[in-house]
Amino acid sequence: MSVVTSRDGTHIAYERAGSGPPLVLIDAAGHFRANSALGELADLLTGDFTVYRYDRRGRGESGDTPSYAPAREVEDIAALVAAAGAPVALYGYSSGCLVALHAAAAGLDVRRLVLLEPPIGSAEGSATQRAFTAKLRELSGEDAVTYFLTEIGVPDELLAGMRGTPHWQAMVSVAHTLAYDSELSEATTSALLSRVTAPALVLASSGSGGELTGMAASAAAALPHAVHRSLAGEWHSVPATALAPVVTDFLR
Repeated sequence: MSVVTSRDGTHIAYERAGSGPPLVLIDAAGHFRANSALGELADLLTGDFTVYRYDRRGRGESGDTPSYAPAREVEDIAALVAAAGAPVALYGYSSGCLVALHAAAAGLDVRRLVLLEPPIGSAEGSATQRAFTAKLRELSGEDAVTYFLTEIGVPDELLAGMRGTPHWQAMVSVAHTLAYDSELSEATTSALLSRVTAPALVLASSGSGGELTGMAASAAAALPHAVHRSLAGEWHSVPATALAPVVTDFLR
């Protein structure tokens, strides 16, 4: 493990593997390196890229400095870009896509983006989203995790299967950061998307519901230089073995 220091003094833990152009993987809400869906994908990409995996602030082995703002996550990416010493590609999963988009819109040295189902709603800064953020700030532990997963549409059978597992407990351990991701959603507007000039590949899973796939298609349409593809998968997920060659081809 290595550490970079973000602009506000927060320590951001990361690991690096492989060789080739730098690629930063950005986890979804409630996820971090020890509780991540990106491990297998990272392993499959290390033959073509120097892959950076990091714990977003407030998660895993990274620090956290109040108060939260989306700009702080951009500064975390900037510290990783500086460590890489070269233009980076960004791969985002779910709300990790929003971090990637904010970083690219802020003018960081981002050459390309791959985004798997970015959760971008149609009502920018809506009262509903603000209420969602406020409720998450009120809740803690399992209550916050249950509320978050239920509200974002996780199917009941998946939610039931998660309870009591190590993955569930890991999410509970970072439950306070779920409000961060909701605030990040509030700040992801059409104006911000219009400032993302890097080429982007927006992916959706054939097994996801219409809301998720619709948001992916809408995000691709709003980005100045984006293409949209659907891949075979389950709800809000695509197997790493199917993702890796698509990611590699686009980033090359």
